[in-house]
Amino acid sequence: MADYKGIQGFSIQNLSADPSDPVEGQIWYNSTSNVWKVEDAATVGSWASGGNKADQSESAAGAGIQTAALSFGGNPPTGLPNVSGATEEYNGTSWSPGGSMVTARSELTGCGTQTAGLAMGGYTTGPLGLSSTEEYDGSTWTSSPGSLNTARFYLRGAGTQTAGLAFGGYITAATNATEEYDGSSWTAGGNMGTGRLMSAAAGIQTAGLGFGGQVSGGVGVNNTEEYDGSAWTTGGNLVAARLRHLGFGVQTAALTTGGWNPPATPLVSTELYDGTTWTTSTNIPTNVSYGAGAGTTSAGLAWGGPSTSASYEWTGAGALTTKTLTVS
Repeated sequence: MADYKGIQGFSIQNLSADPSDPVEGQIWYNSTSNVWKVEDAATVGSWASGGNKADQSESAAGAGIQTAALSFGGNPPTGLPNVSGATEEYNGTSWSPGGSMVTARSELTGCGTQTAGLAMGGYTTGPLGLSSTEEYDGSTWTSSPGSLNTARFYLRGAGTQTAGLAFGGYITAATNATEEYDGSSWTAGGNMGTGRLMSAAAGIQTAGLGFGGQVSGGVGVNNTEEYDGSAWTTGGNLVAARLRHLGFGVQTAALTTGGWNPPATPLVSTELYDGTTWTTSTNIPTNVSYGAGAGTTSAGLAWGGPSTSASYEWTGAGALTTKTLTVS
């Protein structure tokens, strides 16, 4: 019978420790633990526990990527009318305090990166929304000279600090108003087809994505809209209608999880969007309604939820993992 070397042209390595940078399909024998191992690509995405936040505020906003995320604002466990201006930064392992916001606020939105973040809207005491905008440089928040044209809360945002997008939210009812930020001022963009609040977002200013949320009556919707920099068009429907969920990614590769559709039980299902269709993926361990997220469908981060400090890291399908081989 042919051996492995005869078939593959090389021998299996005998190593005292796992290699630091194995490639897909690589097999080796770990002589310390006395097991055979292989580097394999995951067929589905998965969630794993990340570092706990110090601040348990819900309804905060998020920005950045999995290894450099930013969480800001919200309301603390004591609940409304208290609001928070706290900022926390995630380094891929743990959260640490950042600079406090100029105006503490809840039900705001944000976009950008950990060192160039953008915060807009929200409220301080309600029921009136804010129009003020703040910019973060990695340590300090400063007030932007540009304010939203339409003060609102429950809105959502996408993009960067110098090319931001804000849409939807609540004024005296759900709004479909869209605004674009150029780094100093906001101008009106194309209106959404459906006014909505408490939705989720992904993408950039010229390729944005808005999905789910509430239209009226406290019930979630499943429709998706795509923005091209001037107009919104209809995208694929979510598998599960939901509101107060979180989202991240880009227009052609987005993720959403958490939320609920009253009066149903809060959702833990995760859905992935490929630019056309939403499909169900691995459940998140704990519902993250009122939470926030950052990152991509390859490597993302979700945090928040009522009175919780937990955060969860998402690893997308195709990521390499080391598996132990068993012989039977």
